[in-house]
Amino acid sequence: MRPAVTARAPSGHGAPLALVESAELRAAELELGRLDLAHAVLAEVEFAVIDLETTGWSPEKAAITEIAAVRVRGGRRLGEFASLVNPGVPVPPGIEDLTGISDWMLAAAPKLAAVLPGLLGFADGCVLVAHNAPFDIGFLIAACAECGLAWPGFTVVDTVMLARRVMDPDEVPDCKLGTLAAFFRARTAPSHRALADARATADVLRWLIRRLAHRGVRTLSQLSDFPDVVA
Repeated sequence: MRPAVTARAPSGHGAPLALVESAELRAAELELGRLDLAHAVLAEVEFAVIDLETTGWSPEKAAITEIAAVRVRGGRRLGEFASLVNPGVPVPPGIEDLTGISDWMLAAAPKLAAVLPGLLGFADGCVLVAHNAPFDIGFLIAACAECGLAWPGFTVVDTVMLARRVMDPDEVPDCKLGTLAAFFRARTAPSHRALADARATADVLRWLIRRLAHRGVRTLSQLSDFPDVVA
């Protein structure tokens, strides 16, 4: 079973580095890329909206069972990446009940080391977005370490914290993904499956960015003034 990619990033993304390139040069290029992104208008930034399903709540004790990402710009979906992942451990009954992902479904799925490079390549050049980002990013950083891959140092936007900044208290009772997706009438309802949840988060992000614009926040640099939102 191979990861499903319905559209790839533009050619050039994810190209291998020349062997002669030094680590220092690569670090400098990454920093320049972050600076360029910082001044980009949010409506023109390419975001990779990610979601993971796992066997538990901590990367020290649990493993990834599904990875998905939706690449968007200006509210338009540019491509999607999705794959089940064989975690090498049984799925606890409570997690199976929550996600619908079973040991049987994962038996023929690729291992993490076969899936993770594809995700990183798909998201290359993007700002990562996740709903409750510390959870997903924590698992991805741990996954990179497990697979011997360097974490690319993405800029990350957390839509939970962003929603808490821009939603009025009388609009929604909380900032859970299901609540926000219903409020904004997202095209996809979250379902505790990675691709559906990534699609729903992408729709929520589009509306949150519109609200930011009404408040005069139009660039990633301006959004970075909220350190709980951007890391």
